[in-house]
Amino acid sequence: MDDRTLLVLTLHGYGSNPEAMLRLSEMALGGDAIIAALRAPNQHYLSSGPLGTPVPGSQIGYNWGTTPHAALNIKLHHEMVRIISAELRARFRIPARHVVLMGFSQPVGLNYRFIGTHPEEAGGVIAMCGGVPKDWEEDKYARVEAPILHISRSEDEFFPEAVASRFPERLKAHAPNVEFHMMPGKHRFPSKAGALIRAFTDKLKAS
Repeated sequence: MDDRTLLVLTLHGYGSNPEAMLRLSEMALGGDAIIAALRAPNQHYLSSGPLGTPVPGSQIGYNWGTTPHAALNIKLHHEMVRIISAELRARFRIPARHVVLMGFSQPVGLNYRFIGTHPEEAGGVIAMCGGVPKDWEEDKYARVEAPILHISRSEDEFFPEAVASRFPERLKAHAPNVEFHMMPGKHRFPSKAGALIRAFTDKLKAS
């Protein structure tokens, strides 16, 4: 660990878990970063019976909340990220400019809301297979100097290519430094994006 070391806070998608996200993030980032995989605060059974009851032996997945409680979900996400980031930055003596928010799917929009609300809390954002908040263009968000790497998939079932292709321009409403890639494939963690991610983090290390 040295003055180039990054602290990457990586957040898993709906129904997944931090162990899976940590493994995928380690492969994508390589071995020279401190990686902290956060677990979403809500749990649910991944399989259920006809009445919504859990199937015996069903695995448990975690999620970042549901639409009816969006405001509470956003607040809790912000609190979790700020508290965990502060603890780890103090422990490893990492400056805020070397903190990276990394997310797959559901937490992507939450991470954008976080950096738009607390732009001083991170020096970079990596977003994969997620969306831009519907209210992103509003004045409630601050200017984001942190570079953003957004990776979408051409056959994404939740964020179609026609929608995702507009993300770079939308993001630039508050974030001028956006790198966007459309990779082939469906709504899955882009396992072949490692070279893009490492090139992005190499630039952050030099900052």
